[in-house]
Amino acid sequence: MIKKSGMVSIVGRPNVGKSTLINALAGEKIAIVSDKPQTTRNRIMGVVSKGETQVVFMDTPGLHKPKTKLGEYMVKVVRESVTDVDAILMLVHPVDEIGAAEEALIQSIEASGLPAILIINKIDTVDASRLFPVIEKYSDRFNFSAIIPISAKNGDGVDLVMDEVEKFIPEGYALFPEDMVSDQPERVMIAEIIREKLLNCLNREVPHGTAVEITKFTERENEIIDVCATIYCEKDSHKGIIIGKRGAMLKKISTLSREEIEKFMGTKVYLETWVKVKENWRESDFLLRNFGYE
Repeated sequence: MIKKSGMVSIVGRPNVGKSTLINALAGEKIAIVSDKPQTTRNRIMGVVSKGETQVVFMDTPGLHKPKTKLGEYMVKVVRESVTDVDAILMLVHPVDEIGAAEEALIQSIEASGLPAILIINKIDTVDASRLFPVIEKYSDRFNFSAIIPISAKNGDGVDLVMDEVEKFIPEGYALFPEDMVSDQPERVMIAEIIREKLLNCLNREVPHGTAVEITKFTERENEIIDVCATIYCEKDSHKGIIIGKRGAMLKKISTLSREEIEKFMGTKVYLETWVKVKENWRESDFLLRNFGYE
C-alpha cells in the first residue's frame, strides 16, 4: 500500500539523457529516445511505485534558446517544471564547465527553493578521474542535496537515484494506480513512436520540422488494431525526403514504427502512414494546439 507519494522533475540541456533516465527508472520505455537534440517536446510523466512509495517523474524538453513558437512552448514547459514538485533532478554531461543552460537551470532552482539532486550522466563515456573536477565545479556553484554519477544507458547508479529521491517524498496517497507507468494515452505513445523513427532515420533539420497525428485508432474483433497516422512536415522537399525514392524511406519508417507499436500494444497492428505539408506549422498557435503542444 502506498503511504508516500510525490512528484520530481528531470531537467537539463538537450540530449543529456533525461528520457533515457526516466525509462530506466520506470523499467520500461515511456519516452522516445534519439541522438538528436530536442527529441522531447512535451512533459511526460513516468510513475514508479516501489514498496510504500510512489514517485511521479516528469521528463521535460531540453532547455535551449528557442527559434520558433514550438521552441518557446518547450522552454516554458521546462521553466514551469521547477515549481510545484517535491524535488528536482538536474542532469549534466560529465564536463567540468557550467554552461549557459546549466546556469539558467541552477538560477531557477535557487528561486524555487526546492531540493535538487545533481545527476552526472554518461559516465561510461569518460575516465572516472574526470568526474572529480565536475563534482567540484558544481559543488562550488550550488549546494545540491546529493551528486550522483550514473550511466542511464547502462543502468549504472539508477537505483541510487531512486534511493536519494525517496528522502524528499512526503506522506500521501497514490497519485496513480500502482500498475500504471505513464500518463501518456495510447494515441500519444503511438504518435511519439513514429516520431522517434523519423528522428532516427532522417538527417539534418528534416525530423525537427515533423509532427505526427493519429487520425484513426480502432480495434477489430480479432484484436488487430488499425492505425492511420499523418506525418506533417514544413516543405515539399522534406516530404520527398520522408517518402524517399519509390517510397523506400517511408516504408522503412512505417515498418520500424509498426514493429515497436506491436510490442507496446501486445497485439497485431495494421499501420497506414501519409505525409502532408503544413508550412511553418511550428509558428502556428492553432496547429501547435492541434498537435497537443498547449
